Amino acid sequence: MGDDPVLYQIRVYGHLGPTLLMAFPAFAPEQQGTETVLTGLLPDASALYGVLSEMEGLGLDLLEVRRVSARPNPFPPKGDAP
Repeated sequence: MGDDPVLYQIRVYGHLGPTLLMAFPAFAPEQQGTETVLTGLLPDASALYGVLSEMEGLGLDLLEVRRVSARPNPFPPKGDAP
């Protein structure tokens, strides 16, 4: 396991307004129908649990948490170059 940040998408029910979105500055919001998808990099699992705890405390209806990918390495190993 590496120490690289991981990209997550978190889907919640409803449209989050500017005030609620201020609670999640690391995430970019996108409205999809009746849901809001928050996408952002988190440094580790404890940060993810912190975000989920904040959502619970705010009474948000969590629908999905998806690990999209780890941050791509800007310096791939020399053997992987085309």
